[in-house]
Amino acid sequence: MEDDSTLTEAERQRYAWQLDVSGFGELGQRKLKNSSVLISRVGGLGGVVAYELAAAGVGRLILAHEGNVKPSDLNRQLLMTHGWLGKPRIESAERRLRELNPNIEITAIPENISEENAQSLVEQADLIVDCAPLFEERYLLNRESVRQRKPMIECAVFELEVHITTIKPGETPCLRCVYPEQSATWTRRFPVFGAVSGAAGGLGAMEAIKVLGGFGTPLHGRLLVFDLRDMTTRTLRIRRNPLCPECSML
Repeated sequence: MEDDSTLTEAERQRYAWQLDVSGFGELGQRKLKNSSVLISRVGGLGGVVAYELAAAGVGRLILAHEGNVKPSDLNRQLLMTHGWLGKPRIESAERRLRELNPNIEITAIPENISEENAQSLVEQADLIVDCAPLFEERYLLNRESVRQRKPMIECAVFELEVHITTIKPGETPCLRCVYPEQSATWTRRFPVFGAVSGAAGGLGAMEAIKVLGGFGTPLHGRLLVFDLRDMTTRTLRIRRNPLCPECSML
């Protein structure tokens, strides 16, 4: 990431409120402007991450999500609209983000993360935000995050619960350290409210902004568990697995 570009007067006006945040300022905004973020899936969770990062002025968003908009998407996927039913999700996401902030660059990939594209997509980004529902995709992103030494924000939701951690390869546990194996009971469809996905997306976006902007204290080595059923939070210490097949050699 480079941080040597100046902000235009229009950018100073657009981002005026966040420029006043202690520890961030114009230097932090320039870092965001010169950063690229890969977001895996822009549905209920990833769509909010993308929206908040676009609003904050991250210079380039790389979005990966396949499939067409379905009626069941509309209770939580805020980048999708009723008028776009049956059309590609990624096109709706790109359109909505460009309406919000036409000054950022968007690379829209109509594919989910796979063995064929994981390496090349991660290579394009400074940071990854994993919002994929399936462990197959999450493990691929984790592998490439570790191989390429790219930080990754790991976000997950289930019912009314949010889980978030920030992975810094070589220093923190990776996803395989925390979840060595996929649960046999995990399925593609799971219970969740859109508001829970939205809360997780806002928290995940803020983690990305802190890492890219170089301020605050990211969730390195910590797992945030937020239960919206009773509005309680826990921050759990997590440790690297010295035998982890992905990160033990770093």
